Amino acid sequence: MSSRSKILQALRARDVEAVELPNLDLAWVRYENPHQQFVSAVEAVGGSVVSVSRQGSLPETLAGLDVFAKASKICSLVDGVERANVDLDDVPDPHDLEDVDLAIVSAEFGVAENGALWVTDDAVRHRVLPFIAQHVVVVVGSDQILHNMHEAYQRLHFNQSGFGVFISGPSKTADIEQSLVIGAHGPRSLTALLTDSSS
Repeated sequence: MSSRSKILQALRARDVEAVELPNLDLAWVRYENPHQQFVSAVEAVGGSVVSVSRQGSLPETLAGLDVFAKASKICSLVDGVERANVDLDDVPDPHDLEDVDLAIVSAEFGVAENGALWVTDDAVRHRVLPFIAQHVVVVVGSDQILHNMHEAYQRLHFNQSGFGVFISGPSKTADIEQSLVIGAHGPRSLTALLTDSSS
């Protein structure tokens, strides 16, 4: 009998007692001002937050962003962006998105606890878009900011899409010489646009 077989046989013979799952019905962290906490969390991980309601309409707010003004190739999955000139339906190979300057996507909700934004592939042909673009703008409703990740997980659903990801800030790494590098292997910036649902 091989060593591998002996190890697997020993594992199969081991009787492990069943244990109850932990109780998750606890008083998780809540914030007096979740919007302020969300802004702080996003900024702490290298991103920025802009309130659309304070700046005007979405096109006006985008026009005021430096990454939008300097972008040559813009792919928007949000309606109303006139300068968007990359249509995912015309891109057969996701590798062809490597030169996209700015991706504008929407999030279902954001999380105040850590500044994470929940983005799915609903109506997105290539999932790689928010990871391959040089800069990313994520649009989320100001009334869709949750307090904590426990609330977030209760909101997750995959009825229509089969992929979802929490995005928190731009790409970053601190593995090399304990020095934080932004945009090392992905987007160099992330801007969250908080839209006012009443406007």
